Amino acid sequence: MSAEESEGSRLPFEPKKKRQKPAKTQSKLAAQPQESGKQADKKRPYTKEEMAIPQVVSERMIRRVAGFCGVPTALGISALVVSYLLAMYSNIQLPPIAVLLVNMGLFGLGVLGITYGVLSASWDEERVGSLLGLGEFNTNWGRMVEVWRETRQKNS
Repeated sequence: MSAEESEGSRLPFEPKKKRQKPAKTQSKLAAQPQESGKQADKKRPYTKEEMAIPQVVSERMIRRVAGFCGVPTALGISALVVSYLLAMYSNIQLPPIAVLLVNMGLFGLGVLGITYGVLSASWDEERVGSLLGLGEFNTNWGRMVEVWRETRQKNS
């Protein structure tokens, strides 16, 4: 993979250099001669700032999760309240299984909204993204699947 391909496939906030794996045993370290300070700099771990999601992207994700999770969850709670009020004040008895299924569906959508909210946000600091985030979701889902495949190949 060339440097340009590597640059294009990395996340916008991912560090540009890959961290090298530490040596597995002390005997290997003792056998290797000490190298210049440049080699020591390459092996240093990333700082918290380098590994963190930028504040702009984090806030964007939180807003989307609040919308895509909060709305179905609020509707699920409202459905419970409405079914109770109907039963108590207007003598309309809804089947309990219907109330259960509606609530399970709405709370399930709320759980899926968490994932969709994070994946539909633009992970690029400079680009806000679209209202529903379908394009961003496809891009971020593809990145996630690619990392899963690479991890599975490394572990095999």
